[in-house]
Amino acid sequence: MPEFSREEMDDMVQYWLDENKRAEEAGDWRPLADLYTEDATYGWNMGPNQDFMAVGRAEIRDIALGQEMGGLDGWTYPYQSILVDERKGEVVGFWKQIADVPRADGSAYEVAGIGGSWFRYAGNRQWSWQRDWFDLGNAAAIFMEMMKADVLSDGMKRRMDRSVKGRPPGFYKRGEGPLPLW
Repeated sequence: MPEFSREEMDDMVQYWLDENKRAEEAGDWRPLADLYTEDATYGWNMGPNQDFMAVGRAEIRDIALGQEMGGLDGWTYPYQSILVDERKGEVVGFWKQIADVPRADGSAYEVAGIGGSWFRYAGNRQWSWQRDWFDLGNAAAIFMEMMKADVLSDGMKRRMDRSVKGRPPGFYKRGEGPLPLW
């Protein structure tokens, strides 16, 4: 495992945060794929029976950042805290998920619980892998609340329709993915 300078790691974290902000403002996270190595992996768990895994920059762009972030345009993911380990080349960031439409009372639709990303840095302003976690139950609850209030975007409605029609690309039965989460 290569060691990186703290300065380089801090630079990458700031670059990542700046690029995330641009992606949020554009409502398009696909350009973030350029911040991953060609052979990078990006995965997360979707409950006791299912994992998601994108392998390679193209799948990260098209599936993880395109398909899976589709319908979430306008949402923000403000990082609350970031931990950096330059000896291991790893970063852990804790973020919130906040919808772009307010409730009738003016409060934000926000996924409760803790969300986060764990990254391995490869140098040259690129990640070699990313693993996310979030509270699936709380995410589902907020989507249902928004559906009942009839404030889901058309993109989110399409996303939800797609998910009930079968297993979209990148989703695997637990233990059957192209790579393990760990």
